[in-house]
Amino acid sequence: MERKRFAVIGVGGWGSRHVSAYADHPLVEVVAICDRNRKALDAMGNKFGIQNRYEDHRQMFESEELDAVSIVTPDFAHAELAVAAIQNGVNVLIEKPLATSLEECDRIGQALRQHPVKFMVDFHNRWNPAMVKFKKAIDRGEVGEVQMGFYRLSDNIFVPTEMLSWAARSTVNWFLGSHCIDTLMWLLDNAVREVYTVRRSKVLKGMGINTPDSYQSLLTFRKGATVFLENSWILPRSHPLIDFKVQLIGDKGTLNYDGRPHLVEQFGPQKLEWPDLVVCPEVHGSPRGFGIDSIRYFADCVCLDREPMCGFDDGRKVTLVMLAMEESADTGKPCRIPPGA
Repeated sequence: MERKRFAVIGVGGWGSRHVSAYADHPLVEVVAICDRNRKALDAMGNKFGIQNRYEDHRQMFESEELDAVSIVTPDFAHAELAVAAIQNGVNVLIEKPLATSLEECDRIGQALRQHPVKFMVDFHNRWNPAMVKFKKAIDRGEVGEVQMGFYRLSDNIFVPTEMLSWAARSTVNWFLGSHCIDTLMWLLDNAVREVYTVRRSKVLKGMGINTPDSYQSLLTFRKGATVFLENSWILPRSHPLIDFKVQLIGDKGTLNYDGRPHLVEQFGPQKLEWPDLVVCPEVHGSPRGFGIDSIRYFADCVCLDREPMCGFDDGRKVTLVMLAMEESADTGKPCRIPPGA
């Protein structure tokens, strides 16, 4: 089978995961990468032997014959790139969130109607083995109907202060909350009816980074379940990078997950480390983990001509809920989401 020609836009940070996942796929050739940061572009190109490097996505689409592209840019910089790819007939894997406004979502949707391609939003917790176990248990009725729950996904303060140069142009709600909303709607097979969100800002603004510290939200689903959602960017630097915990309580049973991806502790003379063994570990030189599995899944869909899950509609529904959370935080009042919106 002829290898498919893939490209990645945005190769710093998580974009490196996309490049490594595709480079490890037997049916994919990474033929081009694109990034405004020349240093990051050259570092990734040199590491994986990718010669075609672009600082402008328009030039890349004009010059390359591509089967698929990953868009791994900041939250607010998705729509223009997605529309350009779609209009060039290129299949798209886009990082969450789909976009940060309904107007941008609908620009992408219009492009997809005019130029149908395979399109997937990278909500990779659908490949998290624990969440897959949750899904099976719920679908089989093993916990009955979910009545209430708790979901925490937070990062330590390294993420907004050092890892993300663009943290002030986003929020922990968009960066982490979007994962949570998709996972919950997928698990419960249910849409969110109403949100009530409290947003707090102190620590990061005091450091000169104009973005909220935390969001706490009560989500009410259309079938009646309520889930308390917590996202924060101010866990101490000494804390493991991610704090991920989920509890779902049904009328017949309960599911609990303590999802810290740090099952091994490595003690050194000056520091304690928690190697990642779950999200994106490396095993014998190959990328593994559910953060890679979703990317490989998209590649399989392109190579084997399958329609991917986590499509445009799923991404738009998440953005709709996220915007309702921001409105609730602004007004201090619950915000309802119209049926079928």
